[in-house]
Amino acid sequence: MDVNKITVVGGGSAGWMTAATLIKAFPNKEITLIESPDVPTVGVGESTISQIRGWTTFLGIDDTEFLKHTDGIFKLSIKFTDFYRKGEKFHYPFGPVDLENTRANLNDWWFKKEFYPETPNSDYADCYCPNMALVNANKLTYNENNDLPLFNFKRDTAYHFDATKFGLWLKEHYCLPRGVKHIQEDIQSIETDEDGIKSLNKKHTADLFIDCTGFKSLLLSEFDVPFESLSNKLPNNKAWATRIPYKNKEEELKPYTNCTAIENGWVWNIPLWNRIGTGYVYSDKYVSDEQALEEFKKHLNRDDVDELQFKNITMRTGIHSRLFVKNVAAVGLSAGFIEPLESNGLFTVHEFLLELIRNLRRGKVNQWDKDNYTSACKRIFYQFAEFVGLHYALTQRDDTPYWRENNKRVYDENLYDLKGNFMKGYLYAAISRFADYQFENDGGGLHFIAAGMNWAPTDLFSLQYRNQMTEEELFELYQSCIENLENKKRNWNYIVERYKSNIEFLKENIYNENSTT
Repeated sequence: MDVNKITVVGGGSAGWMTAATLIKAFPNKEITLIESPDVPTVGVGESTISQIRGWTTFLGIDDTEFLKHTDGIFKLSIKFTDFYRKGEKFHYPFGPVDLENTRANLNDWWFKKEFYPETPNSDYADCYCPNMALVNANKLTYNENNDLPLFNFKRDTAYHFDATKFGLWLKEHYCLPRGVKHIQEDIQSIETDEDGIKSLNKKHTADLFIDCTGFKSLLLSEFDVPFESLSNKLPNNKAWATRIPYKNKEEELKPYTNCTAIENGWVWNIPLWNRIGTGYVYSDKYVSDEQALEEFKKHLNRDDVDELQFKNITMRTGIHSRLFVKNVAAVGLSAGFIEPLESNGLFTVHEFLLELIRNLRRGKVNQWDKDNYTSACKRIFYQFAEFVGLHYALTQRDDTPYWRENNKRVYDENLYDLKGNFMKGYLYAAISRFADYQFENDGGGLHFIAAGMNWAPTDLFSLQYRNQMTEEELFELYQSCIENLENKKRNWNYIVERYKSNIEFLKENIYNENSTT
């Protein structure tokens, strides 16, 4: 089919990201967005990961401009608190790891852990990632002179922002000025024929319709596409969300998302410039909505907790079996959703959009292009879903029925029957550990999560057995590696002493506020 006229149905961050991407990639096509004037957006997606930088670069978006309109800040990492065990914490930072002067790459730290078992799991990221010195000191820099080794500000940061304001900014400052047509109208009827959707409300026609209508998948549901649930792999299906004011902004405005495991799920904490976004992701199989709200309030531990406004969200985890059916393609929650852990909500949006424009670039679209869109997106989706699943698979929490049942979850037969696939998910993690005795530095986060959960790729017994060396001989061999890790960490901490605090950096470079400290 020829694709010259495209209509996006649904606004919010997903809808306007879709419209912005299409008008950038295909400025000569007719792009229209239809959204209801009354339906509120879900409002998830306030935290992003560093791949969004590729999307903003492609669109030519100046982050210093859009962040100040969206209450945004820069993000360097994701912190996990009490996921492995209560009282344990670790980071998954963005950016490359420093492997200079290592003997066994990422395993150098595991030698340190074996010989010095009191080493906290959080030390792993501190030893390999220069930007962890910024995280730990709550500082930020453009690093224009490359004083902090390897840290590339543009590549190694992401954003926190108000997702609703982000959609509005894209509409007003990007899409409409570039010619996207905007229609505010409820979809009352969908007319179909053998080629797909013929019209909306008996008047709106297009060659291609993009479904961005959220969990209801208004357009895709016209074709009875099966939904592949993730409820057997990921436990959560509900969330309470709220916004809280700062008590001490200097201390609480951190350049990372904090995820804290509690009784029946986990709580996100996302600092923005003027407030904090927070929410409790849980399973209603183990706790009622009312009890979950009480657990959430207890965790917040605030005098003003009863003055806050709480929103309850029902999540559908999984993905449709096909994402491009006839003349309808799905993006965002309409296509699928994992859960908020690892800030993947907007990640799937911009990654699916990349695959969409790749399959639209020839102008004519056939079934091969449609199926390629589905396969590419599902590979991205399931690989990330299994990465999220590892956070539950590796935990040793067993203090509530929720966590005890989680520890009994049975995973895919691919894992225990060693049936290979092309995804870097559960099987990749297992093979890396038992066959290779190491995790690769491939740009993914497996090695960070494994270290945080104390899931070692090697151990003292294996080292002795494979190298035919005594413990004393191994210690002598690897002591220089351990010292090198300590020296690098010490040097990075020294370098960041000269940098501005996170809040001062944002005041100076984004919000144009005079320093008060």
